[in-house]
Amino acid sequence: MPKAGVVIVGSGHAGGTAAALLRQYGYAEPIVLIGEEPLAPYQRPPLSKAWLKGEADAETLMLKPESFYDESGVGLHLSTRAERIDRDAKAVVMAGGAVAPYETLILATGARARRIPLPGLDLDCVLALRTAADADALKRALGPGKRMVVIGGGYIGLEAAASARALGAEVVVIEREPRVLARVACETLSDFFQDYHRRHGVHFIFGAGVEAIVGGDGRAAAVKLAGDTLVEADVFLVGVGATPNQELAADAGLHCNDGIVVDLDARTSDPAIFAIGDCTRRPMPIYGGRLHRLESVPNALEQAKQAASAIAGRPAPAGEVPWFWSDQYDLKLQIAGLPFDAVETIIRGDVASAKFAVFHLDAQNRVRAVEAINAPPEFMAGRLLIGQGKAVAPDRLRDMSISMKEVAA
Repeated sequence: MPKAGVVIVGSGHAGGTAAALLRQYGYAEPIVLIGEEPLAPYQRPPLSKAWLKGEADAETLMLKPESFYDESGVGLHLSTRAERIDRDAKAVVMAGGAVAPYETLILATGARARRIPLPGLDLDCVLALRTAADADALKRALGPGKRMVVIGGGYIGLEAAASARALGAEVVVIEREPRVLARVACETLSDFFQDYHRRHGVHFIFGAGVEAIVGGDGRAAAVKLAGDTLVEADVFLVGVGATPNQELAADAGLHCNDGIVVDLDARTSDPAIFAIGDCTRRPMPIYGGRLHRLESVPNALEQAKQAASAIAGRPAPAGEVPWFWSDQYDLKLQIAGLPFDAVETIIRGDVASAKFAVFHLDAQNRVRAVEAINAPPEFMAGRLLIGQGKAVAPDRLRDMSISMKEVAA
């Protein structure tokens, strides 16, 4: 590989955006972008939604046209795995022995589906949903007359369940907790999504421990629950969280703690190495600087800006309020902030009409997070309030006769 000013390991949303921003910010030295997948950088959120339902194709998923990389002088190396970082030599060593020297290294290695110690996990028709290849395999297995079991009631599993129902498949969601989204959403939101999915024909089994996936001839046929209960299906989607791909960094001696630890420039414990996206644990200034790992496209974009700005010698970008979204059926969920230190929840709007928001307030009546269903004004104003850190009267939040613009002002 040619000598590069910047080597980026990881060709996902974060890595692809960092390469583009470096050129946009005037960085003129060589850039090498290395990815394990055979595809140029593409968007992952549609995989569980538009892609699964056949409403998107490979071209619409791409972050940039493939011609961009040649035209911008970005060396794109796909189907290539980085094996080791030699920090003394400032080089990345690939599988097969190729070496990519760097002046600056960006790790954008993302996260992988968390594997649980479950017998039968390697049988055919047991899938995760992190890559385009995963989504293709799942799409081929779905359709009228098919049945899917989802292990785990998180956002990816629920999005896939909604898409599977749209394709005519039967869906069963198995969750060990007493509700869906137990780790990431308030009870009001969990109850709402459960009811909405049930009305669309999704079946739920709560408080259930999965003991094994069983089948014959190497193919999965059923999930075995405690008490020898079997839940049969044609395809099984395991969605129980994600694990940061930090091994490359940890083996190189970089500080890691359930993610590669970085500062507000996205710089690691080695000044010549940055890390961005799902693989990182980053400071959260609006929450007292505590470290947190965010898995979202907005976070990938923000950290790509931070790293590219630092490398190109530009001023650091303004801090952003973290936000997330999920599309299920005709529902648009938008979340701003994180409910750190929240002691009270305020519901604004009408849950029954699927147009409402849940605000999370701390003891000083500051909005720490908002979860908005089909309620863009509440999301946008809530995001503004979180960034401002100002107190707001709970009664004003509840009062639908007062616009969110007035509340935020």
